[in-house]
Amino acid sequence: MVETIKSGIAMVKVLEDWGVDHIYGIPGGSFNSTMDALFAQRDKIKFIQVRHEEVGAIAASADAKVTGKIGVAFGSAGPGATHLFNGLYDAKMDHVPVLALVGQVATNTMNTDYFQEMNENPMFADVSVYNRTVMTAEQLPKVIDQAIRRAYQAKGVAVVTIPVDLGWQDIPDTFESTAADYRISYPQPADHDVDETLRLIKAAKHPILYIGLGATGASEEVQKFAEMYKLPIASSALAKGIVPDSNPAYLASAGRVATKPAVEALGDADLILFMGSDYPFGDYFFKPDATFIQVDINSAEFGKRHHVDLPILADVKATLEKLIERGEEQPMTKWYQANLANNKNWHDWINKMAQSTKTPLRVEPVYKEINRIAKKDAAFMIDVGNVTIDSLRLLDMNPKQIFKTSGWFATMGFGLPAGLAAQLSYPNRQVFTISGDGGMAMVAQDLITMAKYHLPIINVVLSNDSFGFIKAEQDDTHQSHYGVDIAPVDFAKVAEGFGVKGFKVTNHDELVAAFDYAKTATEPVLIDVKIADERPLPVEQLRIDPEKFSAEEIAEFNQIYDSSDLIPFSQILKQYQA
Repeated sequence: MVETIKSGIAMVKVLEDWGVDHIYGIPGGSFNSTMDALFAQRDKIKFIQVRHEEVGAIAASADAKVTGKIGVAFGSAGPGATHLFNGLYDAKMDHVPVLALVGQVATNTMNTDYFQEMNENPMFADVSVYNRTVMTAEQLPKVIDQAIRRAYQAKGVAVVTIPVDLGWQDIPDTFESTAADYRISYPQPADHDVDETLRLIKAAKHPILYIGLGATGASEEVQKFAEMYKLPIASSALAKGIVPDSNPAYLASAGRVATKPAVEALGDADLILFMGSDYPFGDYFFKPDATFIQVDINSAEFGKRHHVDLPILADVKATLEKLIERGEEQPMTKWYQANLANNKNWHDWINKMAQSTKTPLRVEPVYKEINRIAKKDAAFMIDVGNVTIDSLRLLDMNPKQIFKTSGWFATMGFGLPAGLAAQLSYPNRQVFTISGDGGMAMVAQDLITMAKYHLPIINVVLSNDSFGFIKAEQDDTHQSHYGVDIAPVDFAKVAEGFGVKGFKVTNHDELVAAFDYAKTATEPVLIDVKIADERPLPVEQLRIDPEKFSAEEIAEFNQIYDSSDLIPFSQILKQYQA
């Protein structure tokens, strides 16, 4: 006789085969058969009880971003399902694999307007790459297996809706998942494309290397080739950490979540070697007539952000290896020296601001403390808003560390759920969440989850009683400030109420003491830093160059942003005759 197994347990075993070791959600009546299966397999997969399904879905997306493995979250029928959307759209927009399990009423009550019954498939049609309702108990493990394959293959969200009665039914215990058979392979560069790239770079006067997440795992190759061909390095904001911030040629990102050296260099570059990125703001920050070499594993990306002179369908790391192999050391250039000098001036200015002890506190001293206690393999989970700009500029990172945020969807409230994911995925690593007061207020209830599971996450809240990012947009569009003020919250007290050690920081001495405590804490900590409501330096609209602005305009800008020590790039280019 063929042995039998509960369909729900067979499904959970498929998750185990694919390397899933934890899953987020809140139990509900329509999900009870799966809860029963998770209980049966509790030694293999850990159920993480969140306090809002949105947090679970964002955490699942963050799991995929942090580890590369599929993240899994669930919601029960009706409200549990609809709460998942924010995290699922984050995964869709940032192209990471997530599986959403959705509860449904029993098959005998479907299509009868039963309590909490919804036709859930149409809801998830846009967000998903795979979206099915299981029809029989025998299908359940097979559909889950297929859903995971599709999520990996399409780098997106798979949704499986499960009528509650099916998971309790016995089925033959014969199904084998395809996890062990799944393979990934990337295209390799052609020699003639590599040789043409080298020729074009040598012919350029102001070349630059721009990397995105496609360069993950290629830190050494990026740096070696950039040094070999004397290329300043810029990156997308999401690619921060691939190249260490200590590298004097690493300029970071252009745009608004950006640095002065990167904005200026890309605006003057006559050749851009664009590798593994889908940076959407090229129209604003790249010269339209720059020679553009694009390397990507997906040919649909070619020409999407800038006209392309040389498309190369290949893996970034493999391409860099071939460029290094076939290339030759180039002499120092005045363009390269000018960018190193500009980058040094920028970091000197940041370091000066970090010494400030004035109150309300500037943001730079806060990051100085984060950098001081951060371990060499720390993970930084960053919320959305001014905090994203500040973290891109001020975290001093190396390639062993992790930097993740909500990129394309840019959902506030990402930081705390992502911290849960990072700590659960890497229990022996130090994890920071860095949030504004707006983002923290959206998800603060899941501090309870950190306390419940004893996750020693260091939560930093930058409180300025303002939606500062939007306030700046209202300034830029000459609007009145409206709807951007936030009622003050003492998040230290909130944290204490949820079982997390809290610190309220209003001056420099309190700042240092709080981070001294956090450095050795073995339980979660929240540090609520009351900072000045000041806009981060708008590097995309600097007013410091006397060739473009009047002395009065420059003086006014420097008064607001304390930027008088920053040197216009045009002056540095002249100094180096570049």
